[in-house]
Amino acid sequence: MPAPLPPAARRDIRNQVRQRIQCVQMELEHASDANLVVAVGRWHEHALAEIYRRHGGAVHSLARRILRSDPPAEEITQEVFLDLWNHPEKFDPQRGTLRSFLLARTHGKSVDFVRSEMARRRREEKTSRETATAGYDIDREVWDMAVADQVQEALGALPDELRQPIELAYFGGHTYREVAEMLQEPEGTVKSRIRSGLGRLRISLAERGVAPAGAGL
Repeated sequence: MPAPLPPAARRDIRNQVRQRIQCVQMELEHASDANLVVAVGRWHEHALAEIYRRHGGAVHSLARRILRSDPPAEEITQEVFLDLWNHPEKFDPQRGTLRSFLLARTHGKSVDFVRSEMARRRREEKTSRETATAGYDIDREVWDMAVADQVQEALGALPDELRQPIELAYFGGHTYREVAEMLQEPEGTVKSRIRSGLGRLRISLAERGVAPAGAGL
């Protein structure tokens, strides 16, 4: 077995390691976002940590505004950075900044979470109604289910710029101002898109034989 290193040599090695870590940290702090993503693609964990230091707060803040709850906002934040770690090639610096890329991913995941929660609540409410009203008219039940499906299909057929503000305002319970902040658009633009989207939604539902009266549309 090799002879153990003397204490002085061990101290020198520790100091060298600490100095190297400090140098790496300083290099990362001065690196561009694009270069940090390249480093992430080479599995450099410190590069991901630096990206999180720069943009983690903004990502969590947006998720928190959309979801209005910290636990799911933290989960969304973790998912966004885990996706960047696993798929750094999805970021294209020619198409925008890293922050805008991360916030777009945050918005998409947060809206998906809201829609999933809405679907879960609708299933729970439906189950509760079925349990409380054992004598419920089967024809009416089938009609309600058909209407819900038609609304979802009509909503899904809208362009993203019209569908997203409607989902956030009507299904997510957010004000026009909050929706404008989430989408980073002027409040007047958001209101105009919601009006346009609702108008197209009414026409689509009417063509399907569904009257939206009482549905808040």
